[in-house]
Amino acid sequence: MTNERPITSQAGRLADALRSVAPSLYPSDDAIAALEPLLITPNKLREWLEEHCAPYAGPIHVTGTLDRRLVFVQRPDGRWAIADLSGQPHHSRAWPAWAQRHIDLESPAEWLSLADLAPEAEYRLSRPRVLLAALYHPENFPLPRFPLGISDVARAARSALMGEVSLADMQLGTTLPDLIKQVTDETPDILGISSTFGQHDLMVELLDTTYALAEPPLVIAGGSLTARNEGLLLERYPALLIARGAGEPTIQDLLAHWHGDLARDQVHSIGYNGAARGEGTLTIGRRRTAKPVSRAQSDFLPELDLLPATFEHHGVAQLEASRGCTNFCSFCPRGHKGQWAGGTPGDFGWMLDHMGAVFDRYPDISRTLYLVDEEFIGRGPDAVPRAVHMADVLHGAGFQWETSCRIDQVAHPGQGFGWHIERAGMWRSLVNKGLRRCLFGVESGVDTVLHRFNKETGGEQNALAIRTLSALCVPTRFTYITFDHLMNFEELKATYAYQGRTDLLVRPLPDLPVEEIVNGVRDPEWVEAHGTGRAFHTGISYMLVSMECLIGAAYTKQVQKAGLAGEVRPSMGRQDAEFADWRIGVCSQWAQLWVDRNFALDYTLKSLEKILDGEPRRQVRAARVVLKDAAFTVLGEMISAAENEPATRLPGRAPLLEDRIRGLLDAEIEGLRERMARTVSEVARVLPPQHAITLGNEHSRWAHNDEWRLINAADPCGT
Repeated sequence: MTNERPITSQAGRLADALRSVAPSLYPSDDAIAALEPLLITPNKLREWLEEHCAPYAGPIHVTGTLDRRLVFVQRPDGRWAIADLSGQPHHSRAWPAWAQRHIDLESPAEWLSLADLAPEAEYRLSRPRVLLAALYHPENFPLPRFPLGISDVARAARSALMGEVSLADMQLGTTLPDLIKQVTDETPDILGISSTFGQHDLMVELLDTTYALAEPPLVIAGGSLTARNEGLLLERYPALLIARGAGEPTIQDLLAHWHGDLARDQVHSIGYNGAARGEGTLTIGRRRTAKPVSRAQSDFLPELDLLPATFEHHGVAQLEASRGCTNFCSFCPRGHKGQWAGGTPGDFGWMLDHMGAVFDRYPDISRTLYLVDEEFIGRGPDAVPRAVHMADVLHGAGFQWETSCRIDQVAHPGQGFGWHIERAGMWRSLVNKGLRRCLFGVESGVDTVLHRFNKETGGEQNALAIRTLSALCVPTRFTYITFDHLMNFEELKATYAYQGRTDLLVRPLPDLPVEEIVNGVRDPEWVEAHGTGRAFHTGISYMLVSMECLIGAAYTKQVQKAGLAGEVRPSMGRQDAEFADWRIGVCSQWAQLWVDRNFALDYTLKSLEKILDGEPRRQVRAARVVLKDAAFTVLGEMISAAENEPATRLPGRAPLLEDRIRGLLDAEIEGLRERMARTVSEVARVLPPQHAITLGNEHSRWAHNDEWRLINAADPCGT
C-alpha cells in the first residue's frame, strides 16, 4: 500500500491507515492532534479507535512497543490493515515465530500493509490479558516516582505482540481495594505484582483475594522483597511464581507458556513449588528456579503509559542508562540485577523524544530525568567516552539529569595522574552537559568498616573524591551507613568524626584547571585555603542509617558467623541481629526511630527537590539540611550517653540507656519542631501553590505526631 501524502508523525500515519480501511474514517487535523497523547497508551488508543471506527471496522488490536507501535484494524471485507506507526517497513521487524506462521503480509516492504490473519493470530493478539501492578504505601512515600519496574516489563511483553497489557500503580491514586476489585471483576489471565521492602502486607492481601477466586489467574511476583522471601510466599501460595531476576525475559517466556509454547521449567528465572531438583538450579527445599540463560539484556527501556499520571501526581521521571553494578558490596540487596551492562547512548534518542513530549504538557515539572543506574560510568576502555556520549544525548534532548555511581570513578589509588586528569575532565564535562546531581555510595569513612562492607575503597580515597567532586562543581549526594552490627565503639566514634569533618567539602572552582584540582585535593594547605567550612554530614542523603541484614547477603553471613543472627523475617527480606556492642545496638534502635519519625517529611522535601528548579529547589535543599543538622546532633548525644556505659552488658543497664537516649531525642525533636515550622513557612513562600499544599500537609502531620514508632520504610541502598 502506498501513501498519497508525506507522513511526519505517528498520528498522521494512523490517520492514513484508517483511511485505508474506509475513506470516511480519515480524522480531521484536530482529531489527529488529539490522538498524539494516546499513542503512548495502547489500551486507550484501542478504545478511541473502537469508538470512532464503528461501524466501518471490525476488531482492532494495538500492540508492539512505543518505538514500533503496531495497529491492526479489520476492514469490512475481512482483510486487515496493519500499520507500523514508526514508519519503518514491516520486514525490518523481528517478527516472533508465531506471527510469521499466522500473519500473511501483502506489502512487507511498506509500513502500511494489507494482510490475512489466521484465527490463531487473532487469538494471540488479544490474549492473554496481563495486569502489571506495583504496590505502594503512600503514607510512607508521599510523592511518586515513575514506575520503571512494571513499565520495563510491559515493554518486553508488548514486544512479543501477544495479548493486552495493563498497568496499575498504587502511587497514582489506585488503592488496594481498587486493585482487588479490578482483579476480581476483570480477572486477568496473568497478574504480575511488583513488591519491595515494606509492602508485604499489601501483597498478602492481594494474593489472598486473588487465590480465593474460582479461577485465579497465573500470578508472578517480583521485586527486591520477593526475591528474599520466596520460601514464605511459596509455602502460603503453592501456585505462585517468583521472578528471581530481570523481569523482561521472564514475562516474554510466561506469555509463551500461557499459550503452551513453553513448559513451566523453561520459563526464564522463576522459582516455584513442586519442581524436581536439577543440576544448576537454585533450590529452597523442593523449590527451584529455572536454569539461568546467558543472553544479555541490553533493552531496559520502559513503556510510558503511566508517565502522564506520574506528573499529575507531582512525581518524577525515571530511566535506566545501565543496569547492574561493577562491584559486590557485602550488604547489597540487588544481586538479582546482575553484573553491569550499559545501554548504547544512541538508542535513547527516540525515548527522550517521547518523554519530552509528555514533559511539554506539564511545564511546571522540572525537565529532569533521574537515571536510577547503580553505576552510571561502568568499566572498560570506553567508559569515559560512553558516559560523555550519554550526557550529550540527554543534554541534546533538553534534559537535566541525575544518576549514581561508585566513588572509585573519581579517585582510585591504583590509577595514575593521567587517569585522574581524564576523570576530572569527564566530571566537569558531565556537569556542563546537564548533570544536576550524582549519588555516591560512600557508606563509611572508616577503613575497617569499608573492608567489612567489601566496598573496595578507603576512607582517604573517599576524602579525595569528595574534595574533587566539590571543587569540580559536581552537585552530590552521599549515602553513609552509620551503624552496623559488627562495628566496635571506636569505629562508631570514628564514623561520627568523619561525618563531622570540615575538610572534605571545598568551594566550587569552575575556572581552575583540572590538573590543579587533582593535585590540590591532596595538599592540606590547598584544602584549607579552598574549604567551605561545612561539615560533611550536610551532604549525606539520609542520616543515621543502620545496616539491615538482608537474607542471603554476604554481610548477613558474617553476622551469622559471629553468633549475632536472630529471627529471620522473610516478610521484610531480612534477618534480625544483635549488635556486637550492646550500646551501639541501643543507639541504632533509637536512631531508626528518629529516621522513621522524620522520614515522610524528609522524603517529601527530597521529592519536591527533584521536580523543582531555581530558588524553590535551593530553599527545599536548605530545609533538608535542618533535618541533617538535627540528626548529627542526635548522633553525638547518643554516642556520649552510650560511652558512659560499660562495654560489658550488665543487667538493667539497657533500659536505663534507652530512657536516657529517649529523653535526648524528645528534647531534640521539640527544638526541631520550632526550627522546621520557621523553615517550612519560608520554603512555602517560594513554592508553586500545589507543592506548598503538599509540603504543608506533610509538615502538619509530622508536627502533630508524638509517637516513636518503626515504619520499615527505609531503602537499604538509600535511593
